[in-house]
Amino acid sequence: MKPATLAHLAVAGGRTDTLRMTFTAVSSALAAVVLLAAANVAAVPELGGPDDGSDGWNEQYASALLREPGLRPGVVFTLLLLAVPVLFLAGQSIRFGSPARDRRLAAMRLAGATPGQAVLVAAAETAAAALLGSVVGTGVFLLLHVLLDRRTAGGMLLLPTDVLPSPWAFTGVLVLVPLLAGLIGAFLLRRVIITPLGVVRRIRSRSPRLWPGLLILVGVFAPLVIRGLGEFLSRVGGRTGRDLILAVAFVGVLLAVVGVVVGTGWIAYTTGRLLHRFGRRPAALLAGRRLMADPWSGSRTMSALLAALVVGAGVIGYRTFMVTQFAAEREAWALRGETDDPQSVDFYLNSVDLVRVAVVVGMLVAAAGIMVALAESIVARRRTHAGLVAAGVPRRVLGASIAWQTLTPLVPAVVVALTVGVSLVRAVATKVTGGGGATCSGTEAQCADGSTNWVQYPEVTRVVPVPVGDLLLLGGGAVAIMLLVVGVGLVLLRRSTDLDELRVA
Repeated sequence: MKPATLAHLAVAGGRTDTLRMTFTAVSSALAAVVLLAAANVAAVPELGGPDDGSDGWNEQYASALLREPGLRPGVVFTLLLLAVPVLFLAGQSIRFGSPARDRRLAAMRLAGATPGQAVLVAAAETAAAALLGSVVGTGVFLLLHVLLDRRTAGGMLLLPTDVLPSPWAFTGVLVLVPLLAGLIGAFLLRRVIITPLGVVRRIRSRSPRLWPGLLILVGVFAPLVIRGLGEFLSRVGGRTGRDLILAVAFVGVLLAVVGVVVGTGWIAYTTGRLLHRFGRRPAALLAGRRLMADPWSGSRTMSALLAALVVGAGVIGYRTFMVTQFAAEREAWALRGETDDPQSVDFYLNSVDLVRVAVVVGMLVAAAGIMVALAESIVARRRTHAGLVAAGVPRRVLGASIAWQTLTPLVPAVVVALTVGVSLVRAVATKVTGGGGATCSGTEAQCADGSTNWVQYPEVTRVVPVPVGDLLLLGGGAVAIMLLVVGVGLVLLRRSTDLDELRVA
């Protein structure tokens, strides 16, 4: 196939194909902006270093997150973390309007294209949309780079607008995002058999396995087990015991996070069985059967949201730990008649709040991916929905079934994700200690033989509370966002249940 023919076939299509390419381009542009922002922070130079007696701080920036070289990698990591749900959104956008695309590919096969050429056309279509989005995203980044060039009254930069990412970073974004999009597009067709007479999809018919649920249970009960093991090993092994506790906690929580992310299909299938068993209304029964028939469709899109919730709950738990630690230190200093520096406390808390902002943005992006998936499922089933309405099923029943199908697996999944996330911190420590220690006012020899008095500093111990309020706010925000997504889906359902949809070929 000639490159010109491939390019023509990649951009040809109907209204649904145009929407898919638009969604892919927008998500790719957003991914390019986030990746270039991370590269921009990484390009901030270090001024001096240990060799010339300086600390390497770049004092021209107002934010300490940009001034201190040891904290800039954390900002880069946060931006890269934010890019993960954006890439999930891009992957979900590629799925939009799959039936219409499959009909086009079948028509190409009827015209003489080979299966490999049909897949190549689909991948080229995705890559072309992603390339357009990457170019637009690069332009948006450069525009924001100029518009956000602001300084404080003291002449310090608010953002690193005095530097740009390296040419390799620009080239990498322009190449990497379309390449990933094209590979994902080809990967999504791995279970599709394209024939001249149509498209056959090979789907998983067996129910989800139980092992993700077991991993989730590990995350829920890991704090209790690790705490008991910690108390035992601390008495027996001392420092070695504490190191082993941290290792066991890390492995346990990692398994639990994997269980949450990959276990969404099991959660959806289990809630579907419960709805089918205990539901009494038609909407609940219809939602239960759909969840049991295809628990994987919603789980693919919910994974990004649950991953953001796990990270967010972990950040909330860590912030609560820090606040409690600082409070204990402050109280210990007060008992000694001294005061600590509140600016250092605010500095560390603001650093953690930066990650919280990234988590909220990631949740919004993940919700956008779920909205795209919900819209795609409604559009794909429009003839079925129109047939049900023509047979006498009220539209409100179909709308309620979509709400049940979306929200029922979400609520227990959110609870599990928040529990596992906050366990990241509580599995390690539930108490903090501030102050303590002793000092000797005599000479070194007197301090060594104990002939002078040692001054014992007061020690303050506090219990780290469970941040129930912040966790409820995070989980409630996720549910509220999903309610908005369902509302958008119901608007699309209204248009997709017109009787004219029965005439769609």
